[in-house]
Amino acid sequence: MKANVGTLDRGLRIAAGLILIGLSLSGVIGLWGWIGVVPLATGLFSFCPAYSLLGLNTCRNRPH
Repeated sequence: MKANVGTLDRGLRIAAGLILIGLSLSGVIGLWGWIGVVPLATGLFSFCPAYSLLGLNTCRNRPH
C-alpha cells in the first residue's frame, strides 16, 4: 500500500470524518454520520482505494 493521499487532502479527510462522527454522536444527524469512518480511515492511513482505481495521487512525492 503506497500512500496516495497528500497532506492537504489528508487533513481535510480527517477533519470531515471527525465532524461527521461527532455530529452523529451528538444526535444532530442520524446514524448515516458514521460514514465519516471512511474519510477518517483513508486520512489516517494516507491511502485511498478509490484513488488507486482511478489512478489519482495527491502526494507531493510521486514516484518517477
